[in-house]
Amino acid sequence: MKNSLTFFVLLFGLNIYAQTEKPNILFIFSDDQTFETIGANGQTIVETPNLDKLTKSGTTFTHAYNQGSWAGAVCIASRSMIISGASVWNAQNTIKDIKAKKKRSWPELMQEAGYTTYMSGKWHVPIPVNSVFNVVKNVRAGMPKSVKKAYNRPVQGENQDTAWLPWDTKNGGFWQGGAHWSEVLADDGVEFIKNAASEDKPFFMYLAFNAPHDPRQAPKEYIDKYALDSIKLPENYQDLYPDMGDNAIPKIRDERLAPFPRTPYAIKVHRQEYYASITYMDAQIGRILEALEASGKADNTIIIFTSDHGLAVGHHGLVGKQNMYEHSVRAPFIISGPGIKADHKIETPIYLQDAMATSLELAKISKPEYVTFQSVLPLLQNEKNNPYESIYSAYLGTQRMLIKDHWKLIVYPKIKKKKLFNLLKDKFEMNDLANSAEYNDKVIEMTHLLEAKMDKNNDPMTSLEAADYSVSKKTKH
Repeated sequence: MKNSLTFFVLLFGLNIYAQTEKPNILFIFSDDQTFETIGANGQTIVETPNLDKLTKSGTTFTHAYNQGSWAGAVCIASRSMIISGASVWNAQNTIKDIKAKKKRSWPELMQEAGYTTYMSGKWHVPIPVNSVFNVVKNVRAGMPKSVKKAYNRPVQGENQDTAWLPWDTKNGGFWQGGAHWSEVLADDGVEFIKNAASEDKPFFMYLAFNAPHDPRQAPKEYIDKYALDSIKLPENYQDLYPDMGDNAIPKIRDERLAPFPRTPYAIKVHRQEYYASITYMDAQIGRILEALEASGKADNTIIIFTSDHGLAVGHHGLVGKQNMYEHSVRAPFIISGPGIKADHKIETPIYLQDAMATSLELAKISKPEYVTFQSVLPLLQNEKNNPYESIYSAYLGTQRMLIKDHWKLIVYPKIKKKKLFNLLKDKFEMNDLANSAEYNDKVIEMTHLLEAKMDKNNDPMTSLEAADYSVSKKTKH
């Protein structure tokens, strides 16, 4: 017990963690939530009073990135990485090894350390969830079943009697089963916490909302919180997304949710529904946090909140997340609990998948060699403890990204196009510098760094100049 106390003294310095037990870990995971949708950060009008409280009581990592996806369903890649700890091009094989019991998943590692593990909500990982968690309820698929009229909408002036409406339970989706899925998840979380309160063992809870993924549904009173005339279009709003004709970003399912070309009206409605879905989810998070306080376990519980990636919802003429712009690769990341600095922000870039390694360090579990993501605890101790020289992300064979300091390079290999942004001066990524002679050396430097990062991460793309961008000569990981 003395060693445990010493660990937290060393970790947090003067912010001494008073408990000697292993901390409980409450992991709350949203779906498709971009970094700008925490009310306390003041970037949008979205109301999130409970996430605001979490922000005020803990530390926010303002630049938490998803490492990418090997599939159009970015969710499955992000979640496979967070459960396995393996990087984007290694995660598929690691998941197979976990399924074959050759390696261990995040919850299995926690179980071995004496934790009771609980799970409810979205899974979307190709492992039977009951094989890795102790207690499981209401497992959800990648997204609720939607209906045809939820796409290519809305059109201004359409008949409201026949239009798709987010509060109409006849449309199914999140209303399937009678109660909204966000409410059901909160019910499960409250029940889990009540059960855990009677146990002596520490708990690890994985509570995964499907919100605010589409179909973005919420009770009408939450939609009514956001009058259309109060919603601003993103500063980088466009009717059509960049390079659409060149197929830089494929016109996949997510992008068919709103009409082409985009209209200010359609994007405002989509953002209205997005904000409402988040605010309703936030109310359910509040119920979970209230149950934690009532349980007597809060003083020994670390809470980590993040999302699997971001979402465009009108930025750059995009609606989905299958792109490398900040709105889609960046997610919220908050850590709160005893010993964590309150109302603090850290701008050092991390990966959202660092949540797993962070919890392992909190529980004093040795990190397996296949877990390549890093704990954020050293950053909490000293913000100069940067775990990553640069941030890399990838999407299929069509996009690659590197961030180094405040510079960002996006490459579209199939159309042989590069974009360079100075994020310090251009946070909305509106001023592409790649074709300016003044920045030619920077483009070359960033390209070399990106290719080195690709090699380090076992990227199946052999080179940004390869003839075939989808099939690699390397073994695919």
